[in-house]
Amino acid sequence: MAMASLSCLPHSLPVVSHSSPSSSSTKYLIPSNPPYPKRLRFDSRKSKYSKSFALRAALEEVSVLDPAPPSSSGSKGKPNPELVASLKLKLLSAVSGLNRGLAASEDDLRKADTAAKEIEAAGGPVDLSTDLDKLQGRWKLIYSSAFSSRTLGGSRPGPPTGRLLPITLGQVFQRIDIFSKDFDNIVELELGAPWPLPPVEATATLAHKFELIGYARVKIVFEKTTVKTTGNLSQLPLLELPKLPDGLRPPSNPGSGEFDVTYLDADIRITRGDRDELRVFVVS
Repeated sequence: MAMASLSCLPHSLPVVSHSSPSSSSTKYLIPSNPPYPKRLRFDSRKSKYSKSFALRAALEEVSVLDPAPPSSSGSKGKPNPELVASLKLKLLSAVSGLNRGLAASEDDLRKADTAAKEIEAAGGPVDLSTDLDKLQGRWKLIYSSAFSSRTLGGSRPGPPTGRLLPITLGQVFQRIDIFSKDFDNIVELELGAPWPLPPVEATATLAHKFELIGYARVKIVFEKTTVKTTGNLSQLPLLELPKLPDGLRPPSNPGSGEFDVTYLDADIRITRGDRDELRVFVVS
């Protein structure tokens, strides 16, 4: 059925044809000059959508659409806060008790990965070009899938953990400064000593510089490693380990790496590394 908007109706209106089940062609004549019925009056300042709706109502052609079903996103495409909060608790529950991944079984790895993917999907893509300030600060590592390899190097070869080597891994932190582009990995270690000497506590800082690659990928370039004893030997000076020349550096430790930030908010960060390593951090 042909229909024109009210804004373009001429002074002398044509005949409008309307079909119904009881009549193949019933015609209604609309007077040209008399005022419109009250339900058809409109303000010329209103949008064309109001005019079109008034005409459709006059011809009893209004169709009512069912509202769209609720989605996981909030208003204007933003993540649903209640859903995200629930998924964050699910992820934290999945990685708790795993000693940052050192005690993770294959089943634990799958559960953590599934929980991370759910919150990544709910949060949507990360755009560090606008949210770089959210990286700022000190972050505590609470889970790494690579630690399940039972080495301190994660998916890269590193000192093994266990009873045969007297190295105990403590807390792991990342300290990020978006202004100076500093990206430091800070590792607390406990080194065993011959009896009756107490173990030596130390903090190793692996200093890097970082840069953004695209919207969510971060590249870090290694600069130096410093070691500072703590506890009973905290008075000892800071020790800086020499950097190996590029020709002597093993392929497993190229001095740089890349990872994607797949979820980021004010208190939790999820990254996936260049060796498919899943890491979960909380602000510290």
